[in-house]
Order: sequence, then structure tokens, then C-alpha cells
Amino acid sequence: MEIDAKTIKELRDKTGARVMDCKRALEEAKGDLPAAEMILKRKGIAEAGTKAERATKEGRIFSYIHTNGKIGVLLEINCETDFVAKNEEFGAMARDLCLQVAAQEPLWVSREEVPAEVVEKEKAVYAADATGKPPAIAEKILTGKLDKNLYGAKCLLEQIFIKDEEKKTLIGDLVKAKISKFGENITVRRFVRYEVGK
Repeated sequence: MEIDAKTIKELRDKTGARVMDCKRALEEAKGDLPAAEMILKRKGIAEAGTKAERATKEGRIFSYIHTNGKIGVLLEINCETDFVAKNEEFGAMARDLCLQVAAQEPLWVSREEVPAEVVEKEKAVYAADATGKPPAIAEKILTGKLDKNLYGAKCLLEQIFIKDEEKKTLIGDLVKAKISKFGENITVRRFVRYEVGK
């Protein structure tokens, strides 16, 4: 199937993917633009995984002060090159992450940072819901509740992006999309949230 340049450009403008990647995705989707966008998104997330082991020694620290002056955030986000660290889109993503931290009050960047004792405490809280159920179902109940009430609520990368709640985009997927776009690894290193009186 012949894909015209206008459709390729439209997909490129929407996704930021390379021209050849857009062309291949459109060919695979038989010219269907939304389907091609999904293909690129799926591949982008897969590509992001392959970059995850690469060192991120560059980056910047971003700050956000809420309009009432009572909430502030400092966030360090790392990448592979200074070129990406100075990129306007990289900065826009970091500012969105600061806003997310200010609004949603995560405690950790990822589930790997959650202390084991906190996980055990949460499991104890939900154990009653799993009592009397077969072991496999009890495990699913515990896992589901932990994913939603602990990791999904208190780990930044697993929270739903407040600017895209309708699509239920996770912060982790937002970062992966930028990894795919910039072609280099990006890591959210740490953050601190301040609130007057807390």
C-alpha cells in the first residue's frame, strides 16, 4: 500500500517519531492513522525498555512553587546528554512531573523504593479481604489492592498523569514515550515536596 507524504507528516507531528518509523507503522496499519499511532506507541515503549540500562549522568533539577506559595517541589531528572537536558520538551515534561508531585503527593519514585515493612503493613490491612479465598485468588486480591492503593497512589511513575486522567496515562509511560522520542534513557532520580505546616 502506498502511503502519502501528508499522512506520514501528520503522524510525525502527532508522535514526534522518525519519518521512516511513521511510514512503517502506517504500512503495518494499512493507512489507518490511529492504529499507526498505537503501533508507534507500543514499539516506543518496547524500545524504551532496551535503553533502560544506559547510564544517565546528565540532567537538571527543576522546581515548582504553587500559586498560593504554600507548596513547593524540587525534582531531579537525568538523561544521557546535556543536549537533551537543555531541550525545551524535556523541560516541559519535568515541569509536568513537578506539578504531579505537588498535586498527588507521591512518597517514592517507583515501587522498588517502597520499604519492605510498608508493603507488609499494607498487605496486613488487605489480608481480611482475602481471608477464606483460594490461595491464587487471595494473591490476586492482595496484588490488585497493593497496585491500586499503594503503588498506584504513592509511587510517582505509577500514578495516572493529572493532565491526562481521561486516557489513564501513567507517568511511567509518559517518561517512556520521551525516551523513545529522544532516543536516550531518562530517569526520574528523586524529588522532594514541601508544604507549609507539614
